[in-house]
Amino acid sequence: MGIEAIIVTGVIGITSFFIGWFVNARVGQNKISSAEERSKKILADAERDAAAVQKEKMLEVKDEWYKKKHEFENESNQKRNKLQSYEKQLNAREENIDRKVELLNKKDKEVQALQKQNDLRTREVDQKMQQLDQMIAEENVKLERASGMSREEARKLLLDNLLDSVKTEAAQTLKDIRDQAKEDAKKEAQKIIVQAIQRSAADHAVEATVSVLQIQSDEMKGRIIGREGRNIRAFEAATGVDVIVDDTPEAVILSGFDAFRREVARISLERLIADGRIHPARIEEVVEKVKGELEEEVKRVGENTLLEIGLPGAHLEVVKNIGKMKYRASYGQNLLQHSVEVAYLCGIMAAELGMDVNLAKRAGLLHDIGKTVDRSIEGPHAIIGMELTKKFNEHPIVVNAVGAHHDDIPMEHPIAALVQAADSISGARPGARRESVEGYIKRLEKLEDIAKSFRGVQTTFAIQAGREIRVIVEHDKVDDAMADQLAQEISRKIQQEMEYPGQIKVVVIREVRAVAYAK
Repeated sequence: MGIEAIIVTGVIGITSFFIGWFVNARVGQNKISSAEERSKKILADAERDAAAVQKEKMLEVKDEWYKKKHEFENESNQKRNKLQSYEKQLNAREENIDRKVELLNKKDKEVQALQKQNDLRTREVDQKMQQLDQMIAEENVKLERASGMSREEARKLLLDNLLDSVKTEAAQTLKDIRDQAKEDAKKEAQKIIVQAIQRSAADHAVEATVSVLQIQSDEMKGRIIGREGRNIRAFEAATGVDVIVDDTPEAVILSGFDAFRREVARISLERLIADGRIHPARIEEVVEKVKGELEEEVKRVGENTLLEIGLPGAHLEVVKNIGKMKYRASYGQNLLQHSVEVAYLCGIMAAELGMDVNLAKRAGLLHDIGKTVDRSIEGPHAIIGMELTKKFNEHPIVVNAVGAHHDDIPMEHPIAALVQAADSISGARPGARRESVEGYIKRLEKLEDIAKSFRGVQTTFAIQAGREIRVIVEHDKVDDAMADQLAQEISRKIQQEMEYPGQIKVVVIREVRAVAYAK
């Protein structure tokens, strides 16, 4: 029973095993089949997708290829066109070169032909020159025999004659050129200067060294003098001016070279007389007050002068120095009026010549500013004025014009020449300046002596107040052509050795007199 049960149980277990195995095998087979089907489907889908991607990529590649191909073709066409253009240009250049080569060959042949002709003509000329030299030699021998002179003697005589003739012709030509240049320059200069003078005709003010103060009665003279002269001494010490109280009726004379001090003294004395209180303390008080007022007046005069001329503002010290010109004189001519006149003359001439009018007027106004500086500063007034204008930042052209208007430094601009000319015009007018009789006579004597120092001068006459020198020459020593040269040399020597306002005219007179007597 037990064995059978075990056998049955074993058979059942085996059977169950086989059944389970079979079932599992069938199930696994079904799974495998299903997996295979899925894998085939996946592979099919993948192949389909790959084919689609491949097709898409192929299309993209084809598009890119076509695009590159199109670009390449365009670039190739452009390069081909350029090459064709270059080829055409090269062909044209080759044709031009061929034509030029042909032309050069043609010209070369022509040159060779001309060279042959030239050589032939040269030989002919050489032959004729030999014949001419032979003929000249024969003629020279004949001339030497006929004249009785050697060739060297004849050459020397001919050269001397030619030299004299050339000198005369050169002097005459030089005279003609100089006369024409003088005439043209004189006309133009006269035109400009006359216009300037006409438009700026200023009054001449000749300053004196004394001022006369009118008083109401001679009794006031005693009060001015004071007890034992203390008032007059205090007044002279405070003002620096000499007070002359003499027998002149109802007048007191103030004497002094400084016009500013003289004006201070005049106003102060007028106020003291009007006030009636005249004593040393009061005198000092009034004089100091008047000095302060006049210094303010000097500033106002400088500002008004700049406004009158139409110039922009200047440094305060420059303005004050312009105002001081009112109380300065040069050879008796009021310095401010002289400077204003020079400024106007410079402006008018600068306008005619196309130069800067304001710079010219400014240089003309300031050209004598060095004369207003304190006497303790030594040196020519032009150099002092130049340093002053440079210190207060005036324009370099103005600075140079101020320093160069008396040739103390070289002129660097035409405006400097205008200032020099205007200064001479203003100072050279009749009555504009005073000159001592002694100095006047010495200047005339020196002028005549300079002219007499030249060879061939017979006598000289200084006329027109020394503005013209007439030179009479010996006719047998100075001819007409050399007379002009002599006038130039005399004028140059006068310029080098003399100082004078304006200009001096040199006139050389040569005359031949034939005298005969009827008996």
